[in-house]
Amino acid sequence: MSSPCSYCNKTSFIRDDVSGELICSSCGGIQQFDQFDAQIGAIDGPQGTFIRVGTAGSGSLYSYKERKLFAAQTTIEEVTYTLGLSSKSVDVRSMASTITEGEFGQGEWFRVLIGACAYVVMRREDRPLPMAEVASAVGSDLYEIGRMILRVVDFLNLRSDFPEFDIVHSLERTIKNSRIFASLDRGVIDRIRKQGVFLIQCAVKWFLSTGRRPLPLVVAVVVFVAELNGIAVEMEELAREVHAKLSTCRTRYKELLETLVKVAQVLPWGKDVTLKNIVKNAPFVIQYLERKDMLKPGVIQEKRKDLHRAAVDLEDVVAECLRHDDELEYGVDGVTSRKDLQYFSTESKANRLGVGDADRLQVSPECLSVLYKKFLDENRCAEPLRGSGNARKRRSFGFDLQQCTEWWDGKSELSKKLLLKHLLEKDIGVETMPPSFVNGQLKCKMRQERINAAKLRIKRIMHPLGAEIPAPSHSSCPERRKRKGMVVDDVDWEDLVIETLVLHQVKDEEIETGHYNTLLDLHVFNSGIV
Repeated sequence: MSSPCSYCNKTSFIRDDVSGELICSSCGGIQQFDQFDAQIGAIDGPQGTFIRVGTAGSGSLYSYKERKLFAAQTTIEEVTYTLGLSSKSVDVRSMASTITEGEFGQGEWFRVLIGACAYVVMRREDRPLPMAEVASAVGSDLYEIGRMILRVVDFLNLRSDFPEFDIVHSLERTIKNSRIFASLDRGVIDRIRKQGVFLIQCAVKWFLSTGRRPLPLVVAVVVFVAELNGIAVEMEELAREVHAKLSTCRTRYKELLETLVKVAQVLPWGKDVTLKNIVKNAPFVIQYLERKDMLKPGVIQEKRKDLHRAAVDLEDVVAECLRHDDELEYGVDGVTSRKDLQYFSTESKANRLGVGDADRLQVSPECLSVLYKKFLDENRCAEPLRGSGNARKRRSFGFDLQQCTEWWDGKSELSKKLLLKHLLEKDIGVETMPPSFVNGQLKCKMRQERINAAKLRIKRIMHPLGAEIPAPSHSSCPERRKRKGMVVDDVDWEDLVIETLVLHQVKDEEIETGHYNTLLDLHVFNSGIV
């Protein structure tokens, strides 16, 4: 049954022989859409001029797999572009294809897989990416991307030849990509880069990176080196750029300063170097480290100024002046000091005493003043440090850092990237223990004291009438502090947990690890004892 006329609602029609159009016999109106051909043959139906759903044009059709591969390629290009690895998209696609057997995938898990493949590709080329940056690019959690990286490495059997994390490349990449240094001159950036490489390899030698995430240490070194070159860098901004935790960066910065203070103790004024003035003394410390590294094994320098070109010790000045001819007399205002003449009788006597015996020379203040004035006349570039005026106080002479010498040479091998094996063989004058190991030992000692205190409390309760048992003391625990305006009990939640574990006969070695939740689940809640 045909539809009624769209003009008069009558149902009588005639077809025109010339045009083939349907015309109403009552009103003569031409009926629209009379020749419309509905495509009801599904995918295999007849092909006309109308486009069906699932096609990309007349006569073309994409399958589900083709659409999935296209979406996967788009995702790979997007992630690699975000990470700045557009040139490595082919390698990432090849690795993802090997893992998925050419099927690829869709969804959030596939983005995590692409990020893991990108990390592994760059790590194998000794140009590792920060894992936090990869996690931010794919929009996943840091631990989730870490688990996926481990699965990729295990699936491809890469553990045996998987290279170590290159912290030097991470530092160079941070300086190169940071917007903070974008406006600086290329020479200044290269200087900061070399100094950063030198200092971060010293930090590796001092085990500051052992057992730690590398990026916070990179941030600490970059901020410190930039400060040495007169460039103000906000640690918070740099930490945000490399996706590092700000509190951890500050901790690494403090550890770096503390280690430099230890190194500075070899300087003549090392006892006066503290955390507050280490930045001002850092050029001398770095120069010492550089000179120490450049010394060949078995070579002993004859003069201390070779290692300390930026300072002159008063002992060297006195010993050098005492080597003059015995005919030379020293006086004050033209009057010879007979009292001190015995100390300058012959050159051989001074040579027998030597530089190391300068403290036993017993030089009077008047004679020392003459030696001091003569030394200043012979060494024009040396300037006296202003003191309190006490003649008996030990004095030292400082050189102007900018006028006399440039503290950074950049000729040391530590200014270039070294293999870890060669780096650990270097001698830079100071050997330190890993801070993570030291902190771990302190925490184990503190937990051992808590364990002993818990055992004493248990004995006092179980044997109240027995022998007198001394009360536990926590005076040596470094983490026990009193808050301002509050009194903290001797027993806190950690003591109660340790006491519970001791009552359940957990070994002391297990409690010292500090894994309280695991030990409670294993020995308390699953032990059957209520």
